[in-house]
Amino acid sequence: MYKKKLISVVIPCYNEEAGIARVLKDMPGIVDEVVVVDNNCTDKTAFVASNMGAKVVSEPRPGYGRAYKTGLTEAKGDIIVTMDGDATYPTFAIPYLLHILFEDDLDLISARRIPIEVTKNMNNFQRFIGNIVLTGVVWILFFQKIRDSQSGMWVFRREVLPRINMTQDGMAFSEELKIEAFMHKDIRAREVPIQFKYLARVGDSKLSLWGDGLRNMLFLFKKRLFNHRMHRHRERF
Repeated sequence: MYKKKLISVVIPCYNEEAGIARVLKDMPGIVDEVVVVDNNCTDKTAFVASNMGAKVVSEPRPGYGRAYKTGLTEAKGDIIVTMDGDATYPTFAIPYLLHILFEDDLDLISARRIPIEVTKNMNNFQRFIGNIVLTGVVWILFFQKIRDSQSGMWVFRREVLPRINMTQDGMAFSEELKIEAFMHKDIRAREVPIQFKYLARVGDSKLSLWGDGLRNMLFLFKKRLFNHRMHRHRERF
């Protein structure tokens, strides 16, 4: 609990038994609930998470965004934090981000990753460059100076959810959430930098660099072209 508010962490997982163990081990004490979404895992992710005290919910429909929609529905907290199950996001940043959310009276924070190290691993380097390209497209199409459009770590108040129109079930869910929140006149959103290392993830990567990158790019142009208005045909979580 933080400032008398319940804190939930939502983590979508697809075969992350090694990573989720590390994430849950390092979870700060102010977190009241961790919701792990089993998105068709074939390993021991659900078993490990449950044994370490997480609430495990199943979502058989595939997709990063689909898993998040289910997890966000199940979360009971007043404040929701998100991160991946591969141990790439720093759990120690949670108290810092919560402090800023309350002190500056914000509704949503997207953690902007500031890489302090980019390894020679080619996949990590391509991810880094891909993020820069997609983020640049967000600047051009939506006039939003979001510096890390692909960040999967967000901290937000529960009341944000019914205000935004989330259509994507895949990886584009992340950039759609930021576009919706940052363009909404009644949502106080901000990017806050956190130190981040582009190191080898725990477990195998589920990201298709070219496939997911192209799908995300097409989504951005489609969203801009058809001008999806705020609050129009709102999809409930």
